[in-house]
Amino acid sequence: MPALIFDCDGVLADTERHGHLPAFNRAFEEFGLDVRWSEDDYAEKLRIGGGKERMATLLTPRFVRQNSLPTDPDGQGDALAAWHRRKTAIYTAIVEAGELPARPGIARITREAAEAGFHLAVASTSAEASVLAVLRHAVGAELAARFRVFAGDIVPAKKPAPDIYELALREMAIRADEAVVVEDSANGLRAALAAGLRTIVTVSSYTADEDFSGAALVLSSLGDPDEPATVLAADAGIRPTDFVRISDIAALLATPIREHP
Repeated sequence: MPALIFDCDGVLADTERHGHLPAFNRAFEEFGLDVRWSEDDYAEKLRIGGGKERMATLLTPRFVRQNSLPTDPDGQGDALAAWHRRKTAIYTAIVEAGELPARPGIARITREAAEAGFHLAVASTSAEASVLAVLRHAVGAELAARFRVFAGDIVPAKKPAPDIYELALREMAIRADEAVVVEDSANGLRAALAAGLRTIVTVSSYTADEDFSGAALVLSSLGDPDEPATVLAADAGIRPTDFVRISDIAALLATPIREHP
């Protein structure tokens, strides 16, 4: 049985600018930390996989001293965990309030894939609670229940390492050549390619200028009949008209997997 595997942030919804960034900054404020990330700051942080890992970049000796933070690794680890738990709660509330609409085509292609008998999964470096909240809002509770969710700290290395995708393949008992991934970032694309997966990229607000060499297909979104997608690159020869259909996914699965450095 084939599989369709989605990243979460930037793929299911364009969550970074209006979800994660304000959640980080509200958490910093609540903990009395002397930092607020601008959109440009956050664009740089997105090069790092994982929320706790992004927060950990704050822990310079000067920042630790100015904010009276623990200096030992265990104490700093506890502080990071507390900040990230609160940030996740804030972000989840933003999602559940309906402030982050699903990206075009997500609900439609999910229905089509389910009807065609595809395995469905999300593979993300975000916290599982955040991913579940976005997934339910994007596709509805009934379809969300059909997904396997692989998220957070369940693998040793986060994207661009392939660990999360390799775990998903093992847990779903499928081969790489039986799956298509939908990603939005160069880091996510590298992770999927390293796992041997055919990858569609739907660029998001923070990733439009990244290098997507190796992607089978690069689009503005998956698209819908009333919100057509723009094809930006079509390396595998599959070129959807107006929006991506499940037949396009099936056609992509029939193409050879290309080797990438």
